[in-house]
Amino acid sequence: MPNAVPPPRWNLDSVFPGFDSLEFARAKARLGELAAQSVSHMETGPAGDFTKWLSRALELQNEADLLSRTLSSYCYAIYSTDTTNKRAMAEINAVDEIALPFAKADTLFLNLLAAHEGGVRSAIAEDPSVARYSFYLEDALFWQKKQMSAAEEDLAADLARSGADAWGRLQEQLTSTADCLWDESNGSRKTLVELRALAYDKSAAVREKAFQKELETCASIALPVAACLNGIKGTAVTLNARRHWLGEEGGGEMPLPPELEKSARQGRLSRKALSALITAMEESLPHWRRYLKAKARMMGKDSCRFPDLFAPAGDRLPAYSWEDVRRVVVENFTAFSPRMGDFARRAFDEKWIDAEPRAGKVSGAYCTDMPLAKETRVLANFDGAFNSVTTVAHELGHAFHFDVVKDLPGLQQDYPMTLAETASIFAETVVFESEYPKASPEEKLALLEIHLQDGCQIIVDILSRFYFERSVFEARKNAELTVEDLCAAMTDAQKKTYGDGLAEDGYHPYMWLVKCHYYSSDLSFYNFPYAFGQLFGMALYERYRSEGPSFAETYEELLLETGRMDAVSLTARAGFDIESPEFWKSGLDAFVALIDEFEKLAAAANGPRGER
Repeated sequence: MPNAVPPPRWNLDSVFPGFDSLEFARAKARLGELAAQSVSHMETGPAGDFTKWLSRALELQNEADLLSRTLSSYCYAIYSTDTTNKRAMAEINAVDEIALPFAKADTLFLNLLAAHEGGVRSAIAEDPSVARYSFYLEDALFWQKKQMSAAEEDLAADLARSGADAWGRLQEQLTSTADCLWDESNGSRKTLVELRALAYDKSAAVREKAFQKELETCASIALPVAACLNGIKGTAVTLNARRHWLGEEGGGEMPLPPELEKSARQGRLSRKALSALITAMEESLPHWRRYLKAKARMMGKDSCRFPDLFAPAGDRLPAYSWEDVRRVVVENFTAFSPRMGDFARRAFDEKWIDAEPRAGKVSGAYCTDMPLAKETRVLANFDGAFNSVTTVAHELGHAFHFDVVKDLPGLQQDYPMTLAETASIFAETVVFESEYPKASPEEKLALLEIHLQDGCQIIVDILSRFYFERSVFEARKNAELTVEDLCAAMTDAQKKTYGDGLAEDGYHPYMWLVKCHYYSSDLSFYNFPYAFGQLFGMALYERYRSEGPSFAETYEELLLETGRMDAVSLTARAGFDIESPEFWKSGLDAFVALIDEFEKLAAAANGPRGER
């Protein structure tokens, strides 16, 4: 496609014109003023009228939330597209430093809420302006029990800048810049990001070469990245103990170690719901192994290896230009909801998407909010495959979620990871379910396999990441883990989930190194929310299938409430009981039916054959 439009780089000027702009300087100055005012307000406390004091505290928090998120997102957006940008790193640190006093202010605020719990409940009952924050305030009363003293929280926030946060940035720098010699004849090199993209190549030889080069490149940076993971998980263990996360046992559900207990609460998910989800995922594993074996047979093999997981199936794999991505996403979003379609069109037209792969840019994809501008930005690494289309749809699903809540106060825009992933998976499903029936029989095999690739990653691989992280936390409490320890733990987790769906020599021991979700001390177990989002998103799509266009309004109402309700209560509004294993099994049954269909299509595709 010589005349195809290249994948774009985003434009951030509508957020701030640049680091040296007056607007950016004023925003940082205002954040500093808010930090000082917040500390002063909390230290003074409610001198007389508690409701008046509480209203002002909420005003300060709302403004600070919008401003700090915008500044942080803007700085990280620039850094993540060029991790060698020293100015961007300096500005990230500067914003973090300006925001430090908020840790103390937040701790004091929670302590004052606990000391005046009766006043909080009276304010909720008597003042409508406070009542709208009832969920936030009730949640805050819980989190007050899970914090250290104001001085300790202040110190922890300060140390994070040179500790856990710095370890996370180092992992990003190492994995986004590491490269290797690819072709000795011309001296060409490929980055780790580029090597991972070759996992989707049509040629088995190219995929195998890329996989071996990926393992070699990972090994070359494994020691410092292992230090990053040890530092981050060690920090989490220490702080969680000091914040009174003790874990939960008994009750018939899955026991929750402290880090998982905290993660479930951050996801606003009950232990019963999480236990039901994990159990259903585990019970579905034989079906996913059946899918992997069917895929292996298509390639003339007994079992898949990791380089085969993303191999295209079928002889006719659709290729997409960037114009195709725009058309497919906008058309399908519009078919579901004109508002959603208009939003996607704006994101493309106003250059909110950075999709060009390049050295120094982080791998994967993400969506980030710029709440002061009431805009979002999406990062992706476009390679022309159908996965690139669904990835853009996924991230724009996140972006649309923010668009629905963007006019709410900042404190009500904070929805948990579980419900955030629901919106993205739903958007992906809208695109797949529309494109799949249009495909020819040959293309259907390829598209269905891509869909099952994604499902296998979100159910099987996510479960392996869940097992891995649980084992790392268990071990990290006693000692630092070596590269060999981490590789062994990852391989063991993959064996438990992929089972005989992968050959004995077909695992990826360095998956801990390339997945950025492990590298946050405050957000542990950022894995099961994807499975939650996948299965709940599919359940919502089934509702849309039965109700038709009128469901779009119901969907937006659900998104609007995600910052004001817990996951169990919100999903109950849609008529679902997520604490029941049967709910999760019903979502997985849809995948089982697709696996059955894939086996039939694969068997009909001229029998087993080798690859080019």
